[in-house]
Amino acid sequence: MGVLIVLTTLNSQRQATELRTRLSQVDSESFGIAEHFKDALREVTDKMLRYRTVRDPVAWEEFLQASHELDLWIEQQAPKLTTQHEKDVLKQIDSAYDHYVRSAQDLHARIQSSGNPSAPSPDSTALFAQSRRRLFDLGQALGKAHYESRNLLLSQANQTLTHLRRLVLGSLCLLFLFGVALAAVVYRDMIAPLRVKLVESQSLAERHEKLASLGMLAAGVAHEIRNPLTAIKAALFIQQKKFPPGSLEHADVKLVEREILRLERIVNDFLQFARPTDPDLTTVPADLPLQEVQLLLASPLAEANIRLVLEASPPARIKVDPAQIKQVLINLVQNAADSIGRDGTITLRSRHGTQSLSNGQTDVVILEVADTGEGIPPEVERRLFDPFFTTKENGTGLGLSIAARIVQKHGGALQYQTKLSHGTTFGIVLPRVIA
Repeated sequence: MGVLIVLTTLNSQRQATELRTRLSQVDSESFGIAEHFKDALREVTDKMLRYRTVRDPVAWEEFLQASHELDLWIEQQAPKLTTQHEKDVLKQIDSAYDHYVRSAQDLHARIQSSGNPSAPSPDSTALFAQSRRRLFDLGQALGKAHYESRNLLLSQANQTLTHLRRLVLGSLCLLFLFGVALAAVVYRDMIAPLRVKLVESQSLAERHEKLASLGMLAAGVAHEIRNPLTAIKAALFIQQKKFPPGSLEHADVKLVEREILRLERIVNDFLQFARPTDPDLTTVPADLPLQEVQLLLASPLAEANIRLVLEASPPARIKVDPAQIKQVLINLVQNAADSIGRDGTITLRSRHGTQSLSNGQTDVVILEVADTGEGIPPEVERRLFDPFFTTKENGTGLGLSIAARIVQKHGGALQYQTKLSHGTTFGIVLPRVIA
């Protein structure tokens, strides 16, 4: 019976590894193709919009070069796709892209032949916009086709887990015939840990599925906002030259420019959540990011009578991307300051410990941000790391979600302890580098 359980476990692990490999292939190739196409299409369209605005022949040549490169890239992607549905969508993209290029050439010809150089034909402009929209919709359809194939693989993984449960339960029934004592030992030492891992795997798969959906939505919304923002910025730049500095109109233009920059920051947050960058790891002293954040934020926080204190910490080294960890620390300090409001203390420190991370029990360094604020209410605590959930009037609800994903990519974890009316302590748990 022991041999049967071992064989069953090994077979299930093999199947899970194969499914994981196929899922990674779908994610890295199919979804990457859809995302790359949408980004490249946006760049080509930006070059055409720039040409339509400035009427510069160099801008037109840049558009022709970029569109030709994208056309060649489209032709090379069919062998990389994994399903027939995705290949069919790519064929539609190839055909629609030819129409897109023709409409751009028609718009170029109308601009060159028009008697009024500032206003091309509305028909040619509308045709170009329609072909661009058609291409973007097909890009979304390619991403959706990938998502469907990904769901199919996840369904197969669930079927494998269900099959494993049945085999394990059958083995338990047979073991019961040999004695309750033996069954208890086997369940305690082998089956119980396996069931915990199965539950964790299912929870992780469901979370990844939700994050993939949110990421696709965020990328689509951000792309749709970026295009009109580019046109607005170009028009604003032209209009700004018409008003003398110090005039009321010039001040209004500056206000619009600041709001556009704020929109771009929000869009960048969405894109960072949808497609987070991989960390560029380097070994640094554990207290170096804490020192940099203390120097950066101590003066601004002092205006609200909030002390940012850096405690002396035992020497240790960590392997991180300093810029990304600094971004996480800044977010945690700003959240702590918002919790305090005025008149309080935020303490930065690092300490050693031993915790279980993705690679098992290991020596860690914990970078802590402790505040004397009001603590986190239970109704907020339940949704603290949910994307797009925020209690701030102007917040996007992505700060802690992005922070948690950055720490996770470093092989660590983001943890916290809170108590109402006593404050909150966030800890960035990272593997310790042993010299």
